[in-house]
Amino acid sequence: MKTSSFDEKKVQKAIKLLLKSFGEDLKREGLRRTPERVAEFYKEIFSENTIDPLKFIPVHYATEDHEEIILIKDISFYSLCEHHLLPFFGKAHIAYIPKKDGIMGVSKLIRLVEIFANRLQLQEKLTKQVADAVMLSIKPRGIMVVIEAEHLCVTMRGVKKPGSKMVTSAMRGIFLKDVRTRSEAMSLLRE
Repeated sequence: MKTSSFDEKKVQKAIKLLLKSFGEDLKREGLRRTPERVAEFYKEIFSENTIDPLKFIPVHYATEDHEEIILIKDISFYSLCEHHLLPFFGKAHIAYIPKKDGIMGVSKLIRLVEIFANRLQLQEKLTKQVADAVMLSIKPRGIMVVIEAEHLCVTMRGVKKPGSKMVTSAMRGIFLKDVRTRSEAMSLLRE
């Protein structure tokens, strides 16, 4: 969904229909503006849909010469599960080994997680998308993305297990091929 085609009136209409199907009184004080508030919420959280991540992230520091692991941990994020339209939230960790003259700014990595998270999403897909975007953008020697998240579809419905976390990873390049490099990055994550 692109925000340019985001139709607030249709979202409001759908929320009114949903509330009516629950047997709610739309004239009740607490619900009078709920359709508008929900539409504003969805518009805000899906605002990143118009950003092309590959056009956003190519800024990097070509003058730096660093060919060791660079790791940013605990990038907080939230997203909406495309299966149940319920939130999932957690932390993303990104480790990469740049090629000579290919260091990416830390803020770009954080924004990349935000861009992909602000869509109807699956955690598995989010993990892959971040790894693939960095590989395409700066072509590092390797990248590892690990995401830990709690899913409200597990907390609130179905098995109802609050606090359960799902962990996904995507590895490319040297992290996929070299066990020692992968182990070093994983040990840095645990510190």
